[in-house]
Amino acid sequence: MTSPSSKPLLATLKGERQSVPPIWLMRQAGRYLPEYRALREEKGGFLALAMDSDAAAEITLQPIRRFGMDGAILFSDILIVPMALGQDLWFETGEGPRLAPTVQARNVLDALQPNAEALEPVYGTVRRVAALLPPQTTFLGFAGSPWTVATYMIAGQGSREQAEARRLAYRDPELMQALVTRIADCTIEYLLGQIEAGVEAVQLFDSWSGSLSPAQFEQWVIAPTARIVAALHQRAPGVPVIGFPKGAGGKLPAYARETGVDAIGVDETVDPVWAHASLTANLPVQGNLDPLALIAGGPTLESAVDRILLAFSERPHIFNLGHGILPDTPIAHVEQLLARVRSGK
Repeated sequence: MTSPSSKPLLATLKGERQSVPPIWLMRQAGRYLPEYRALREEKGGFLALAMDSDAAAEITLQPIRRFGMDGAILFSDILIVPMALGQDLWFETGEGPRLAPTVQARNVLDALQPNAEALEPVYGTVRRVAALLPPQTTFLGFAGSPWTVATYMIAGQGSREQAEARRLAYRDPELMQALVTRIADCTIEYLLGQIEAGVEAVQLFDSWSGSLSPAQFEQWVIAPTARIVAALHQRAPGVPVIGFPKGAGGKLPAYARETGVDAIGVDETVDPVWAHASLTANLPVQGNLDPLALIAGGPTLESAVDRILLAFSERPHIFNLGHGILPDTPIAHVEQLLARVRSGK
């Protein structure tokens, strides 16, 4: 086993197996933290925070100060890309994001006026965080994968089973391809901008990939992701890319092989024993504690943690949740999780 790096998470992403896996949590900068809630009350809604570089940098750093996570994940949102592509974005209180106009016809897509300036506040956040992070902490940037971003651009909001996007993909595959290509092109430049500003690795979130048939998964998840990964590897060599296709299930091995990602995130529905047996040897794996097990705490949490640690003990492993941390997660349970993972048991 290799000796731990001064940046354990980055070393793991590059294929080193650590005796104690590094840990960070998806949505670790968010509503479960009282310091986040206080800042949001002071500054305003979510989008106002995300587009305020000083506030977003502070939020990114909050879980690092409190818990000493091995990774800091940029505080932003996957829907910044639709803004940069020309859609209007706002958040309805208690209901989530809204986008307009909805892209359900080619003339709507063609009429969108790209605005690359929408990405500048994010790069400002990255520069601020990069200057303040502890030297052992890996800085992670991110973007939504094209399929997931497309589902919001087509429906104008989160949608049940992503039916609008799936219908459009069947009804007008040329329009869907044009939209996905436009998202992928913007995402490549966006992630390269984050890298130039100071992130050390990036994650692609495909939160809604589980709603697709196998053939659609190949077309709308694997193909555009592979294109993004290839471009990043060519233009930012050495910067690891984590793919997180939530809900992929049995399609995970194909995703890992065909996209060329450097590490793969596994959601909580996947058996970690199966994942270890099915994925390419030595491919770094990230995950996959159920966020509800974290809320449960106590022996339930510890047994779930131990099972994951054992399953991935023979490969590079980053401990994480199977999806984002929930707002009602007790701080004490996060502390319990960190203690258990770092105990070396």
